Amino acid sequence: MPGRHLTDHQMRLYMKLRQTHPTCVAAAKASISVATAYRIEKDPRLPSQKKPARGRRRPDPLEGIFDAEIVPLLKAAPGIRPVAIFEEMMRRHPQLSSGIRRTLERRIRSWRAIHGEEQEVIFRQTHEPGRLGLSDFTDMNASGVTIAGAPLDHRLYHFRLAYSGFEHAHVVLGGESFVALAEGLQNALWLLGGVPREHRSDSLSAAFRNLDSDAREDLTRRYGELCGHYGMRPTRNNAGVAHENGAIEGAHGHLKRAIEDALLMRGSREFDDLDLYRRFVDEIVSRMNARNAKRIDIERPELKELPDRRTADYEEVTVRVTSAGGFTLRKVFYTAPSRLIGHRLRVRLYDDRLDVFIGGTNLMTLPRGRASSSGKHDQVVNYRHVIHSLRRKPMALLNLVYRDQLFPREAYRRTFELLLERLPERQACRIMVDLLGLAHERSCESELATHLSACLKARQLPDMTILRARFAPDPAALPNVVVHLASLKAYEALIDTTARGDAA
Repeated sequence: MPGRHLTDHQMRLYMKLRQTHPTCVAAAKASISVATAYRIEKDPRLPSQKKPARGRRRPDPLEGIFDAEIVPLLKAAPGIRPVAIFEEMMRRHPQLSSGIRRTLERRIRSWRAIHGEEQEVIFRQTHEPGRLGLSDFTDMNASGVTIAGAPLDHRLYHFRLAYSGFEHAHVVLGGESFVALAEGLQNALWLLGGVPREHRSDSLSAAFRNLDSDAREDLTRRYGELCGHYGMRPTRNNAGVAHENGAIEGAHGHLKRAIEDALLMRGSREFDDLDLYRRFVDEIVSRMNARNAKRIDIERPELKELPDRRTADYEEVTVRVTSAGGFTLRKVFYTAPSRLIGHRLRVRLYDDRLDVFIGGTNLMTLPRGRASSSGKHDQVVNYRHVIHSLRRKPMALLNLVYRDQLFPREAYRRTFELLLERLPERQACRIMVDLLGLAHERSCESELATHLSACLKARQLPDMTILRARFAPDPAALPNVVVHLASLKAYEALIDTTARGDAA
């Protein structure tokens, strides 16, 4: 139409209509004049193709710099970042404006597209049902989860089937280790009810770190034996090449975002205990599996059968209980009952606990501790193991190496600080040891902690006389009950009476 520019769309429409209509009809239906239609007949180029290339409207700020200085840098160091080149150009040429950064980045991107090095190509794979299962660990410290007020330093062991997307997550308290991998993998397989033909993990570099060659060979052998027990072929992706494990690396993000959303909806990141948090994670993973239920049902018949039993998912070591009333394992000191001093114990080391054996007898289970990242040793202390010795030597509490870990609850620690503030050291230690002994003997650790918290709030010292009376009776003062057994002649008389009644 007069006064309007012809568009590419109008020209394409006219050319299509011209195949079945005369020129005037096709021009009218395309909303163009007949004269314009005849011009199209003579020159079939689209209007956009007739426009001359727009030249620069302002001087090129990189003229004389890009080819002379920037291109040599790109050739000498192909991996250099554009921002580094920008900072270097600003240093060399102070007259340049800082606004050229985006121009420089676009120019470098265009140059690399034409002259840059070849990049690695990712080949997407078709996954078969029952063939591949993947394992990996992902850090969860950014979630801000706390257990009983203390931040939880943890990771998630994450297992996934490549075809159906079946997932399993297991909370890991320490770093990446073979023990955590073995426990999490076996939990996943037994929950799934079958075994894939192939298992892929990363290079286990974190588990191998700081190990000598013999220990690394042993770890490799144990990993092979674990996969062999379930009939899986073990494979690993190359170190530092995350996309080779892409079927689970991408799933990490989905799982962590689902946990984050659930925490926001829950309104709190505080959990009373670790088991409650583990159930929370299990519920989220089960919801994700429910969405893939149809694909999981398709894959299950293709899985191999489980073996008759699980294999070892722990590491077994031997320790000796010293005169200090405990043993040291992996830079962590654990207390033990003093009757075990001098004995050698077998310890099964799991990710979150220690099972302690003497011979074939399971003595106890201890929570697992871990040394700090700085290498500082830690202690896992149960005051019940040492309280009888502290009663004889209460002043040992004052400078005890693991004094802070000895107190079972925060109220006990704060009470001792108040005692030291108000009383002489000897008297303060004596009262504190009596409090711990009372908690042990009367089985009132929680109730006593509540009473101590009330005393702390009132800034009062605990009174042992009142506390002993409150948490009575004293087991040592229980009455001795004597049971008098009836004479056997009385039973014989009953038998005779019954016999005469039957005869009658």
